[in-house]
Amino acid sequence: MISMEDWAEIRRLHRSEGVPIKAIARRLGVARNTVRAALAASDPPRYSRPAKGSLVDEVEPLVREQLRLDPTMPATVIAKRIGWTRSLTILKDRIRDIRPEYRGIDPADRVVHEPGDTVQCDLWFPEPRIAVGHGQAMMLPVLVMVATYSRYMCAVMVPSRRSGDLTAAMWQLLGQMNAVPHRLWWDRESAIATTRGVPTQSMRAFVGSLGARAVIAPAADPEFKGGVERHNRYLESSFLPGRRFAGPGDFNTQLGGWLAQDANQRVVRALGARPAEVFDRERPLMLPLPPVAPTTGWHHRVRLGRDYYVRLDSNDYSVDPSVIGRMVEVHADLTRVWVTCEDRQVASHARCWADHATITDPAHVATAAVLRKQYQQTIDARAEQARLAGARTHADGTIVPLRALSDYDTLFGVDPAIGHAAAEDGQGVAG
Repeated sequence: MISMEDWAEIRRLHRSEGVPIKAIARRLGVARNTVRAALAASDPPRYSRPAKGSLVDEVEPLVREQLRLDPTMPATVIAKRIGWTRSLTILKDRIRDIRPEYRGIDPADRVVHEPGDTVQCDLWFPEPRIAVGHGQAMMLPVLVMVATYSRYMCAVMVPSRRSGDLTAAMWQLLGQMNAVPHRLWWDRESAIATTRGVPTQSMRAFVGSLGARAVIAPAADPEFKGGVERHNRYLESSFLPGRRFAGPGDFNTQLGGWLAQDANQRVVRALGARPAEVFDRERPLMLPLPPVAPTTGWHHRVRLGRDYYVRLDSNDYSVDPSVIGRMVEVHADLTRVWVTCEDRQVASHARCWADHATITDPAHVATAAVLRKQYQQTIDARAEQARLAGARTHADGTIVPLRALSDYDTLFGVDPAIGHAAAEDGQGVAG
C-alpha cells in the first residue's frame, strides 16, 4: 500500500507541476499503476486490518433470545443465563449494539420555547434538615420556578406539598416576576394533577384566575421538565455547600439573596447574557398579574368546640373561646394562620411548620378562665334559687325536676285505681 506521503507527492507533482505518470513513477520508484491509482483515489490511503471473528459470535443467537424475552435485561443477567464465562466487557459491547433492535429507539426532539410562553415548576428537596421549632427538624420542599426562555429562576421553601401551600407559593413567586406566563408546566404532583394527568380542582381554579394554562407532564417522562431539573441540580451544587440555616425564614432569606445576586446575574453561555437581563425583555410578552388575587392558601369552615382549638395541617391553634359553639372560618398562608367569625377576627398566629404541635395565645386562656368563672357563678346562682324555693338539686347545683306520680300514670295509660289495687295485692303476698 502506498504511504500517505507518496500519495500526496504524486498528486502534487501531477496536478501542480504537470509531471507525467511515467516520470513520477521513475522519480519515486513506484509502479505506474500505483501512480494511476493514487491520482484516481479521492481519499487518502488508510490502513485497515481485516475484521476477525469475535468470541461473542457463537453466543449471539442466545443473547438475542434473551433480549426477545425482555429488552431491558441487564448484561450480567444475560451472561449468567447463557453460561458466559469469558470477558464480560466484549459481551456488554455486543449487547449494547443489538439491544436497540429489541427495545426500540425513543428520540427526544429539541423543544424551542418562545419568550414569555412557559415557566417550568418543580419541587426540590434539599438534604439539610431545617429546625422548625417544638424540638423538630424536617426536610422541607422548595418550590422552584424557571422561565424557560430566559432561565430566570425564583424559589421559596414551603411548609408542605398540599395544594393550599403550593398555590400560595406560586402566587408569591409570580408576584416577584411581576408577570404571568401563558403556560405553567408541572409534573404529576398529587396536589397539582391526578394520576391521569388532569389538573386538580384547586389548580384549575388558580390558573383560571391567572388566565394561564396548566400543562401536565406525560407519565414516566423525566425529560419533560429538563430546564427546571437542571436548575435543581444547580441549587444543589452552588447554593447549598457550606451554608447553615437557623430555620425556614433564614433559608428563604439566604436563598432570595443568592438568586438575586448570583443565580440570575451569572452569564449563561447559551444566552450570551444574564438571565435577569433577558427576563426584562421577556416580561412584556407575558400576561399581567390579575387585578384580583386568586384564592390561595388554606380555607375551611368548622364549628368551634369547647376546647376552643382548630386544626390546620396536623397542628392545633387556639381561638377566642367567646365564639365556642359557633361556625368559624380558618385561613392560612405560608406565614400566618387566622380565624374569623362573621367577619370578625377571633385568632391570629404565626404559621407553625412543625408536626402535631399546639399553639396557644395566652389571651385566649385568660378569656376562657373568665368565661369559666362566669359560668360557675351562673350555676351557683341557679342552685341557690332552687334551694330557697325548696327544690332538690344535684351535687353540681343542677335542679332535679319533681313530678306527681299521676303524671306518669297518664303518660303510660295506666288506670290509677287498678295500679293502687295491684300494689296492695303485692304487699299482701309479700307479707
